[in-house]
Amino acid sequence: MQIVLRGTAAGYEAEHTARLFFPGAEKAVQLPESGDYVLAVSHEKTDFVLLRLGQELCWRTALRGPEADAEYTLCCLMYDLLREKTGQKPPWGMMTGVRPVRIIHDLRAMGAAEAEVEDRFLRHFACTPEKFALARGIADLQRPVLEAADPMDCSVYAGIPFCPTRCSYCSFVSRTVGDKATRALVQPYVDKLCEELTAIRQTADRCGLRIRTFYIGGGTPTSLTAAQLEQLMSHIARTFDLSALDEYTVEAGRPDCTDLEKLRIIKQYGATRISINPQTFSDEVLRNIGRRHTAQDIIDCFAAARSAGHDNINMDLIAGLPGDTVEGFAHSLEQAIALDPENITVHTLTLKRASNLVVEHRAADYDDVAAMLDRCNLLQQAGYRPYYLYRQKGTLQNLENTGWAKPGKECLYNIYIMEEVHTILSAGAGGSTKLVIPGKRHGKIERIFNFKYPTEYIDRFGEILARKQGVEDFYERYATQTLRQP
Repeated sequence: MQIVLRGTAAGYEAEHTARLFFPGAEKAVQLPESGDYVLAVSHEKTDFVLLRLGQELCWRTALRGPEADAEYTLCCLMYDLLREKTGQKPPWGMMTGVRPVRIIHDLRAMGAAEAEVEDRFLRHFACTPEKFALARGIADLQRPVLEAADPMDCSVYAGIPFCPTRCSYCSFVSRTVGDKATRALVQPYVDKLCEELTAIRQTADRCGLRIRTFYIGGGTPTSLTAAQLEQLMSHIARTFDLSALDEYTVEAGRPDCTDLEKLRIIKQYGATRISINPQTFSDEVLRNIGRRHTAQDIIDCFAAARSAGHDNINMDLIAGLPGDTVEGFAHSLEQAIALDPENITVHTLTLKRASNLVVEHRAADYDDVAAMLDRCNLLQQAGYRPYYLYRQKGTLQNLENTGWAKPGKECLYNIYIMEEVHTILSAGAGGSTKLVIPGKRHGKIERIFNFKYPTEYIDRFGEILARKQGVEDFYERYATQTLRQP
């Protein structure tokens, strides 16, 4: 399938509306002489969509009113035609954005009545009532967290771009520590990361920022040796005022590199929340994705975390992994619930070109994925509540990723970063600092990027430190603008 777009209104939204139905479609400049394609054309007063699917050629055209949104009306025309001809009904309708909950927050902030919010989802986007109810419930739960946010709050993220092995579905920038060349990078990387975190603390102080949450992610942070992990976490404890944090998370995700010693170090140096991520409790599916551990190893790692004193644990599961079934996924949910973690995050498999997962991208191959997510009612029955949600391009059946938590155990960092309500200062290779204008939800956001790969991060570290000036420049502009306001 190829996508051909013509006219000023035929842009990003039209392209991604087509991808709701044909995720693997390629964008083309000219109509192909053979094969399937969808053509979307936006003229001054008319819209036209042409679809060639197999041996069938069909089209839709419509006049556009003078007050109509040209981009939206073209997407509606395309959506209706593709839904009719493919028989698919995307659960999130025409929505192409990754943050549905944010739409609710924005509408409410503008004074919209609840009926208007509902109409936006059900009529404007053609979202199903079930998905709207999910998004609205999350928005309701998040509201007091967002209302309590201070304009000068921020969070800090430290990235560890190393793993014991690479999972087949993974698209993150991460290197496996199994080869000698990568192992040689880890210690200098940790040294530089500690240095960058010191610079971040100094920058935050000069800008008058209050650090609310701290998050060490990856990759797999526990792929570090116990000594390296202790070096990093003891440096953080000396550099930051941990007593002022509302939350401190460390991803201890994989049992093949997370032992009792590392779990004790994480607890000793102040972490208040960890992740132990099974993805599945099926040994067969674990082998399919390239994991070198068993479901029992996950259970044993969880028990070790409890014995080390961890009382706020998240577990990730993925719906749609190769070889999994609805019954198998339900078993994984039941096993996770039986362990009684404070958080369970359910992701839908996303196929990305940077991953090693070799699967044909056909919706018919994943008919069970929606049924897997339907089994999340088990979480609700067990007392978990959905508290954050996001979507990704390439996610099977246009579905979502949802974090579930016991009441009062919601991960604040996940809410802050997903709803973009305050600055995230990011350290490490591949880090992206996200600067948010204080006090203005969803206004202009600026980013400062670190180098992507560990070798480049180490070799060009001086440039990383120099870029910290951009944070100060951002807040100086904000202060100047504030003083100029009447």
